[in-house]
Amino acid sequence: MPAIGEKVRRLLEAKDLGDITTELCDFSLKEQNATAEAQGVQPSSASDFVPILGQTVTYVVACVLINEHDELLMIEEAKQSCAGKWYLPAGRMERGESITEAAAREVFEETGLNAELTTLLAVEVAGGSWFRFVLTGRITGGRLKTPADADAESIQARWVLNPQEVPLRANDILNIIDIGRAYHKGVKTGVADISSEPLWHGSILPTRYPHRRNYLRVLAVARKRASNSLNILISEKNAHHFPTVELNPRRSLHSTLRKFMIELFGAELPQHKPHGLLSVEHCASEEENTDGICLNLLVAFRPPIEQISLIGKCIWQELAAPLDERLGRIVSSKQASIPLNVVR
Repeated sequence: MPAIGEKVRRLLEAKDLGDITTELCDFSLKEQNATAEAQGVQPSSASDFVPILGQTVTYVVACVLINEHDELLMIEEAKQSCAGKWYLPAGRMERGESITEAAAREVFEETGLNAELTTLLAVEVAGGSWFRFVLTGRITGGRLKTPADADAESIQARWVLNPQEVPLRANDILNIIDIGRAYHKGVKTGVADISSEPLWHGSILPTRYPHRRNYLRVLAVARKRASNSLNILISEKNAHHFPTVELNPRRSLHSTLRKFMIELFGAELPQHKPHGLLSVEHCASEEENTDGICLNLLVAFRPPIEQISLIGKCIWQELAAPLDERLGRIVSSKQASIPLNVVR
């Protein structure tokens, strides 16, 4: 099994860890339900919940594609419920698809254009069973759909400078459009290398790695006052790994994260902040029933580790150079990780 430093490096490079998450999960749904029952609370989800795309979970892709004129690729909806309204190329993933395959398919079906997806821009979560993966990339070919090409997918596609000049299907895309425009502007300015402060994250595409359940893997970091060194939290359950919790499909992600933190640190939680995602893991297989995902979340603690009490089976491990500087720069930059937005 790779050393902790190598595991951090692999996550920063959007590579899988090879961990069998079912064996290295610190707070499964079964354990969450047992804790709730001990407190006299009826569990909100079955312990044997399995994510099955289109049945028990919904994965949506949306694409923010911007051309050299800062225009945004948008589509006019054909669905009866929202015909004539405009939206981003977006839609539900189908079983067996990867996140990038679904995004490229939706772009082609709705706009007539071929796209190469280059990075995740954001992940949005509603409850614990609806996820929207927002990506960007570049157009590589195809022909822009016109009203003469209208079909059940869309009426037409158009490059739009200001999305608020057209009637929108919903305003929920405005925030992710802003993220996309800021990212493209930042990339033009230049993404810094690992030896200097990052302006924006680099190309982070979903890592192809299968999971049978949905997980949140927490990379919790804090500094040691005595040496100012950056330390990362390690679970000692079964084998050394980053603390991992199974997502409750009936609870918000914030609620699941908070309950997990209480399991690790006690009711008096030290001040901390979810920073953003370092990577997302997913590799669907209908035969193997692996519709699950794993979100790798960076969480930064404000107090030094000398002031943080642990009640779970965890330890702090100091990170060696240059990894500590690299992760420290990500923590200090607002744009160096993928935004994780919890929506209603």
